[in-house]
Amino acid sequence: MDETVTVPVRTLTEPLAEKALIHEEGLIPEEAPARPWWRRKAGLLAQWAVLLGAVAALPFVHDQLPDLGVMWAAATHADPGWLAVAVLAEAGSMGAFARLQRRLLRIGGLRMTLRRAFAITYAGNALSTTLPAGPAVSVVYTFRQFRRGGASAQLATAVILAGGVITTTAYTVIGVAALMADPNARALALTTLAVPAALVLLLVPALRWRPLRALLSAPLRRAYRAALASPRIAPHAERLAGARDVLRPTARDWAALVLLATLNWLFDILALLAAARAVGIDVDPHGVTLAYFAAQAAGSVLPLLPGGLGAIESSMAASLVAFGATLSPAAAAVGLYRLVSYWAVVMVGWVAWVALHDGPRLPERARQYLAGAGRFMLDGLNSSALLTPYSALPAAAPRTRPATSTPP
Repeated sequence: MDETVTVPVRTLTEPLAEKALIHEEGLIPEEAPARPWWRRKAGLLAQWAVLLGAVAALPFVHDQLPDLGVMWAAATHADPGWLAVAVLAEAGSMGAFARLQRRLLRIGGLRMTLRRAFAITYAGNALSTTLPAGPAVSVVYTFRQFRRGGASAQLATAVILAGGVITTTAYTVIGVAALMADPNARALALTTLAVPAALVLLLVPALRWRPLRALLSAPLRRAYRAALASPRIAPHAERLAGARDVLRPTARDWAALVLLATLNWLFDILALLAAARAVGIDVDPHGVTLAYFAAQAAGSVLPLLPGGLGAIESSMAASLVAFGATLSPAAAAVGLYRLVSYWAVVMVGWVAWVALHDGPRLPERARQYLAGAGRFMLDGLNSSALLTPYSALPAAAPRTRPATSTPP
C-alpha cells in the first residue's frame, strides 16, 4: 500500500493533498500569473527523464539484475494458498481505510453505504497512484464524491484531513515499534523518541504556570488576530474552524478509528509477508516489516514516478536480500506483492471510477456493463474485507429529539 492517503492510501504526501483541498474550497486565492509550459510540465518531464535514464542504464547493470528465468520460475510455482492470503490481506487493507472514512462520515452525521465508500477509496487510490500530481487530484476527487454523497464542505474537509492524520500516526507508531524490536536499530529509535519525550515532559508541567503559558502563546494569539483582521483570510479561517468542529468522536469511535488505521497498514505488511512465503522466502515478520517501511521511505523520498514505481520495488527487494533472501526469489516476491497491492488495486480503482459514473463518454450499453461489473467487484471486495468493526464497535448515531404532538 503505498496511502498516500492517501495515502493515501499509501503515500505520505499530506502537504500536497491539503494544498489541493484548500484550492478546491477556495481557501486561498488562485495564482494569477500563468507559469511557462516547461514549468507546468516539469514533473512529467522528470518522469520521462527517469524512465529514459533507467532504460539507457540497463546494458551497464544487466549482470547485477536478478535472473528473469529464476524470477519467472519462482513466481509461476508460488504457493497458491499464500497467494490467496496476499490477495485477502490487500482487500482487508483497502477495506480498513474505506471503513475508516465511512466511520468518520458517520461520526459527522452522514451515513454512506459500504459499497460507495469502497468505490470512492479504490477510485481515489487509482487517481493518486497513476496520475501526475496524483495525491492532489485524488483529494479533490474524494472531496467531491463526499459532497455528492450529502456531506457538507466542512464535513468532507474534516474527514479527509482527520483520516490522513490518523493513518499517518498509525504508520509512525508501527514503524517506531518495528525499529524498537530490532536490536541493531533500538538505540537509534530510543534516541529519536527521547527528544520529543523530553520536550513533552518539560513543557507540560511548565505550561501549567500561567505567566509562561501566556508568554509562549502571545505570538500565536497576535498572528491569529492579524489573520482574522484581514478580509481575505477571515472567512476562510472560519471555514477551517468549522471543519474542525464537525467531528466529535466518542471513546468508542476513537477505538474503532485507531483499530482501522492500524489494520490498514498491518494487512498491507501481511500481503508482503504472504508474497514472500509464496515463493519460499523464510524471512521473519519483523524483517518483512522493516523491508516494507524501507520501501515506503524510498517511495516518499523519490516520488518521481506514480505509485513509487521503481523506488519501492528496488528498495524492497534489496531489504529482503539484506535479511537473508536470495536476489531472484526476493524480486519475484516483490513482483507478486506489487501485482496484488498496486496493479490489481489500480485496475479495481479505475473500474470503480467508471462505476461512480465519472468515466469517459462511453456508449450507454458499455457504461452499464462496466458499472455493473464495478458494483459486482466492489460487493466481492466488501465481503472479503475480513473485519467489520461496526458490528463490535457501532458508531453512535446522532441523537434526534422525539417528535411531540400538540393537542388540537
